[in-house]
Amino acid sequence: MYATDTLVNERELVLRLIDGDEEAFCELYAAYKNRLLYFALKFVKSREFAEDIFQDAFTVVWQTRRFINPEASFSSYLYTIVRNRILNQLRDMANEDQLKEQILSQAIDSTNETNNHILLNDLKEIVARALEQLTPRQREVFKMSRELQMSHKEIAEALGVSVHTVQEHISVSLKVIRSYLTKYSSTSADILLILFCLNL
Repeated sequence: MYATDTLVNERELVLRLIDGDEEAFCELYAAYKNRLLYFALKFVKSREFAEDIFQDAFTVVWQTRRFINPEASFSSYLYTIVRNRILNQLRDMANEDQLKEQILSQAIDSTNETNNHILLNDLKEIVARALEQLTPRQREVFKMSRELQMSHKEIAEALGVSVHTVQEHISVSLKVIRSYLTKYSSTSADILLILFCLNL
């Protein structure tokens, strides 16, 4: 009997709501608040989001009150609105997470690119200083070998020296450069990286 009375009273409130009765709106608002908040909280896991969904749902109820069917279940109508708002909220949250991941990913890529650029510049500076330890002739032979990718025979012909002399210059150059890099760098990983970049 109590449930029937409740439904009758609710129908009367809905009819008054349709006519623009603010008091009826407030009574329905109060009657459903805790139930709808609990329902929303099960999905969005945030009291703040649940409050927003509930407020938004009743804003829709008030704005569309003239289109409410008083013969239909007001409860079902209301839960449908809240359910749709929950789905929208979850979709927005997922999109926001994806956006954050995308921004973070781009930031990491940018940071890595910047770090790699800085590292490359540092390596070039180290290599330049290492090459300064060589004699002018050793430096010339070494650059022809590493930068111009010339063979020992081609270098020998270009400089008018023997292939043996070219090999000696490169051998001494490698020893000098390795020695400089060993003193410069505190870790073997750095040395290996630099040597790799130099094709030593």
